[in-house]
Amino acid sequence: MNRKDFIKTGAIAAAGFTILPSGTLFAKSGAKVRLGFIGVGARGMSHISEAILRDDTEIVAICDIQERSLNICRTEIAKSGRPAAKEYTGGLDAYKRLLEHKDIDAVIIATPWQYHHSQAVNSMLAGKHVGCEVIAGLSVKEHWDVVNTSEKTGMHYSTLENVCYRRDVMAVLNMVRQNVFGEMLHAEGGYQHDLRNVLFNNGKQIYGGGVEFGPNALSEAQWRTQFNIDQDGDLYPTHGAGPVMQYFDINRGNRFTNLVSFSSKARGLAAYVEKESPGHPNAKINYKNGDVTQTMMNCANGETVMLTHDTHLPRPYSLGFRVQGTKGLWMDVNKSIHVEGVSKPHAWDEAKIWLDKYDHPLWKKYEKEALGAGHGGMDWFVFNGFIEAIKQKKTPPIDVYDSVTMSVILPLSTKSLEEGNKPQEFPDFTRGKWKSRKNVFALDDSGL
Repeated sequence: MNRKDFIKTGAIAAAGFTILPSGTLFAKSGAKVRLGFIGVGARGMSHISEAILRDDTEIVAICDIQERSLNICRTEIAKSGRPAAKEYTGGLDAYKRLLEHKDIDAVIIATPWQYHHSQAVNSMLAGKHVGCEVIAGLSVKEHWDVVNTSEKTGMHYSTLENVCYRRDVMAVLNMVRQNVFGEMLHAEGGYQHDLRNVLFNNGKQIYGGGVEFGPNALSEAQWRTQFNIDQDGDLYPTHGAGPVMQYFDINRGNRFTNLVSFSSKARGLAAYVEKESPGHPNAKINYKNGDVTQTMMNCANGETVMLTHDTHLPRPYSLGFRVQGTKGLWMDVNKSIHVEGVSKPHAWDEAKIWLDKYDHPLWKKYEKEALGAGHGGMDWFVFNGFIEAIKQKKTPPIDVYDSVTMSVILPLSTKSLEEGNKPQEFPDFTRGKWKSRKNVFALDDSGL
């Protein structure tokens, strides 16, 4: 199935999904990775779309508790000419029947956050590798459960954090590794994205159109909004933390040691509901999650990190990256780079000049395969890295230790805020192995 035909697919376009790439990566050994998908809503369907366009995957089974999602998924699989996948539904434990299949090598989990921990643990216990959307767990204990189960079973767990593969992020990683910025000192990132039309809709479309959430809404508004009502903390730390971990060699010669969080008052969501639907009961809810949450972290090697969560207010999208060393820095908000001795004193260079020069070898090699993929192509890379690792019997480039490290910031920041901005010690999920572990992420153009 080519991309031209795939783009014509009405069901995905109507549902607001991102169309994914046409590039087909052939299995190097002729083997195919047999996949089961737990959760095939908007995000899960994007992973299904990735798998459809590859010759090295089989879509063995899908699971979802909503017929709407299953129907879209089965329709797209049928249009691709692939065999129908086995389907599982009927309740929250339906995925356990999917795990009974011996002909599944790995599962892709794209369900609400509160289910990730148990679904991932049970998948690994069933002998399946796990590629899971963020978050890994809602408590520190749940993160340890994921690590312990992966170590016990020998099954890999990988968070599908796509921003690690964003083209500018990887070009800057290339610059960091070539010492363009000198010795690393400080980095910033986060999730600064107006999500108000994601957190509320009209129950007929997945984005906006109304101010409903929970059972009266569709897609993420069914579950994600409730986190903003119940919990104050950095609810989505991985977009910022994942790339920063690569810049600072976290878990590979360095580690996060502690963090502290601060949160503003919460006004944005109630104001949005009142503006869209004056007098609506949802405008009177006491939303607990502060509109702007900032988390500061220390590293064992002396660097500092700041993450920002800002999703309730009107603003343009930006992850707010800043990567700074003794020789210069990159800031993505103003799309600028300054390198001492090369840039004009006290002046910014246009970032594109540097990013083109240091374009990462992975992007140079696989640009055509990623062309048209979700989120500017980075969805192709994160999916490809997971699949290639299984095919080549290697540890995924984002492994279990990396996955839980970027994810555990959520419960740690929540606890810091609950305790009056008290610093929290960062767990060492590697149990000391961080001192000798070597970098594996995107070292060349091998696809991992």
